[in-house]
Amino acid sequence: MTPPRALQRPARRARRFATAAVATVAVFAALLMPGAAMAASPEPTPTPTSTIPAGTTVFTLSPLASGIVRPGDALSVTVTLQNGTAAALPPSTMTLSLGRTALADRDALGEWLDGTDTSPGLEPIASETLNAVQPGSFERRGMSVAPDDPALAARAPGVYPLAVSYPGDDGTVTATSAMIVPPEDATDVGIGVIVPITARAQGEGLLTADELAELTAPDGDLTNQLDSVTGTPAILAVAPAVPAAIRVLGTSAPESALDWLARLEGIQNSRFALQFGDADVTAQLQAGLAQPLQPTSFLYYMSPSDFATPTPTQTPTPTATDPTTPATPTPSPTPTPADTLPTTEALLAIGPATRPGIYWPADGTADTEIVTRLGELSTDDATTATLIPSATTDAGAAGRTVSATGVVDDADALVYDSDVSSALDAASQSDESWLRGASLTAATAYLAFATAEADGPLLVTVGRGEGRSRVGLGAAISAAFSAPDVAARTLSTVAESAPRELELTGTEASPERAAAASALLGEEGELARFATILDQPSLLTGPERAEILQLLGVAWIGDAEWSTALAEHHAQTAGTLDSVALLPTSPSDLYGSSAALRFWVRNDLPYPVNLVLYTTRDNLRLDVQSETPVVATASSNTRVEVPVQARVGRGEVTLTLQLRSPAFVAIGQPESVDINVYADWEGAGIAALAVLVGALLLIGIVRTVLRMRRRRRGTDAAAVGPDEGPGAAPGGAGADAEAGDASVHGAAEEDAKPAPDEPAVQSSPGDAGTTADAAPSDGPRR
Repeated sequence: MTPPRALQRPARRARRFATAAVATVAVFAALLMPGAAMAASPEPTPTPTSTIPAGTTVFTLSPLASGIVRPGDALSVTVTLQNGTAAALPPSTMTLSLGRTALADRDALGEWLDGTDTSPGLEPIASETLNAVQPGSFERRGMSVAPDDPALAARAPGVYPLAVSYPGDDGTVTATSAMIVPPEDATDVGIGVIVPITARAQGEGLLTADELAELTAPDGDLTNQLDSVTGTPAILAVAPAVPAAIRVLGTSAPESALDWLARLEGIQNSRFALQFGDADVTAQLQAGLAQPLQPTSFLYYMSPSDFATPTPTQTPTPTATDPTTPATPTPSPTPTPADTLPTTEALLAIGPATRPGIYWPADGTADTEIVTRLGELSTDDATTATLIPSATTDAGAAGRTVSATGVVDDADALVYDSDVSSALDAASQSDESWLRGASLTAATAYLAFATAEADGPLLVTVGRGEGRSRVGLGAAISAAFSAPDVAARTLSTVAESAPRELELTGTEASPERAAAASALLGEEGELARFATILDQPSLLTGPERAEILQLLGVAWIGDAEWSTALAEHHAQTAGTLDSVALLPTSPSDLYGSSAALRFWVRNDLPYPVNLVLYTTRDNLRLDVQSETPVVATASSNTRVEVPVQARVGRGEVTLTLQLRSPAFVAIGQPESVDINVYADWEGAGIAALAVLVGALLLIGIVRTVLRMRRRRRGTDAAAVGPDEGPGAAPGGAGADAEAGDASVHGAAEEDAKPAPDEPAVQSSPGDAGTTADAAPSDGPRR
């Protein structure tokens, strides 16, 4: 019977812990029991493969047990020769030599390990024959010196130079290391080991579900990191982007990621939060920011359905004996409202025992100004402190040990030992134990000098490497805590120690990263203005901020793909800014006095947007609505109608169109459209024609009236003429009247003439009398 899923998870975690514990114990047993290891595997593997660059050879001396040899212990080492050339290396005789006197200080140790100092007197203490090394392969051989060998007897505490050599074609080839004889009565020095919990470099704001499933798988990077610190007092430097990426998925998060997050929250290690995405604070401040950026919103990444809360619903549950059994409540998921989704603070939480206000710039980039500006961010609730490497302090650069706490111009600083940290980082990234021992021995040797010189607790780190195995990372952490004369300390204990005055030197920030940060901030400002078209601008600004912080991550330093990631982000931002615009408009003709011009708004965003279309004209032939509100639907083209009113006139009008957000931010480029106006030409023509017709009618009426008057006057003259007597004086008034009457009569006769097409009317002799009788008469004139 398969157990329920709720019971499977603890079982899987228990098996995983057991497997990790067994693997870790096996590795440490191999390191601490050199004799058994040599007996079990004295010869090279059957088909060894070299991983060094082609054309090179690497000769490595790796003491077991991190080079620690206490009185009564044997000295055991592994010697490895890797051949990356195309020719086989012949068999050779290797000689192991040990210095007679201890190295004086850290500087002497550094010069010895990097091969610049060849002066220490060495005595041969063992020799072995190394087989021939084939091209692209490697050979390794164990060598051991018994505890009662005179070379080890009566050794005073100290760090002794150790070397192995063989004769090569171009001279003697030598590999260097050290042997540490710890003091027996030394006082333990507190030590804190900082271990980053981070994901790989990326350009997206958050890890996807598939990426989380890969990273939190049994052999995933995040699983390896958590396995390596579980059960240790290591100080965790957690990138909050990792737990946030899991929490935003809610119930859809991979099961392995939820288990990983539960483990992170369950362990009690002291911890502090890195910047989101482990963003480099130095580049941000050099870009002009007053303080480092913080994430703003994760609403874009969340779906309410992934945060459903079960509510009881009545579901009938019939039984075989009684189908009418009353319904029993069955949980049914109810989507969580968007306003009750997890807050940004809840998503970014990294677990218990978190120390706020710790900043960790990229190694060697934080100068006095950066540390001081970060120190000014302290509040009453939290005091900020900046993590810096000892190599950037005057004391560390001079080869002296620097304690964990310091003050730089009144700003708190936490100092980690550069030499120890570099060696631990190298060890954590080595997958082969026979090669890892060289770095672990170097770290332990530096720690031996540090504990002897320190006047306070020490801090070290294992670096910010990625792709490290749980064995390699666990071995580096274990080596730091198992070094002689150290005692584990939490972050709060280390930070409470008395600080020392520090001066910084030798820092070097990258101007390229500062310039990139400035460019990213400029694009973010443009996008923030563009986002005012949304009801929830954080749907655009939230992921943009997250992506900027990821692109400024320290993991990108030295990565050749960073410039490509920046270019891709720039193209994506430009595409978002161009996702809403007016579609091109062709010229059109306008007939009539009023109409609605139609335009189209393209919206490629998955959200509806709020816009205002501003329309302006270049002449007065058109009256146009200047502001037209628009709600453009998601992922579609939306039609916009702009009412216009034509004035009397004809010609071309150019309209300028500009979309703006409700906050008056220009969206897209302005568009121009030419409108040929023919509006009201028919109205003007009809009016002119009406005026013309009216004038003609008026003229006709006037002519008709005048004609009727002339006819009437002619008739009157004809009626008066025969009654005038012969006594009328010629040439007098009567003559004038007669002349006038004759004129009128003549005109009347002219009007009475028939038209050319009309037949002449013949009057009978009786007609004249009839006419005379019908005409009015005023009687004889005097």
